[in-house]
Amino acid sequence: MESLLFNKIAGAGLGALLFAVGLNILGEGIFSSDAPAKPGFLVKTADTNAPAKEAKAEPVAPIADRMKATTAEAGLKVFNNCKSCHNADKGGPKGVGPNLWGVVGGPAAHMPTFTYSSGMEDRAKTGAKWSYEDLDKFLTSPRDFVKGTKMTFAGLPKPEDRAAVIMYLRSQSDAPMPMPN
Repeated sequence: MESLLFNKIAGAGLGALLFAVGLNILGEGIFSSDAPAKPGFLVKTADTNAPAKEAKAEPVAPIADRMKATTAEAGLKVFNNCKSCHNADKGGPKGVGPNLWGVVGGPAAHMPTFTYSSGMEDRAKTGAKWSYEDLDKFLTSPRDFVKGTKMTFAGLPKPEDRAAVIMYLRSQSDAPMPMPN
């Protein structure tokens, strides 16, 4: 009797193994893929023997010139990306970021009901105001302009987009700041 039990167990194990091998063969027949001509991936690395190329940054026109070449309507289109955190409506509520009504020409940390980062608070203590040039620098890279800012936005890389947003924010005020010369 014991020999039959061992045979049953061995038969079940061999049957399961045969079934698994059969599924593998069937799967390879249905889902076959050709081997690549060259195995592996090409990983590009810097040539350490070549002289380093200097990055040539294109000169950026002054903010005054860029603002003359854009409109507040163009700025609204770019600002739509900012609306997940900010609004610029008069009397509008704060969001993740402060309301930006009257920010152009206004003091740093201008919204009293918003909790600013220590970097922005320090800037406000110096009496700094949001000039066109400062807004342009801030929108280029918030973290570089105000160290310790809580703003996680990386910045607007295109100078014309920054000028357009500044034009839009300028229009969101009871008394818009005069255009720069």
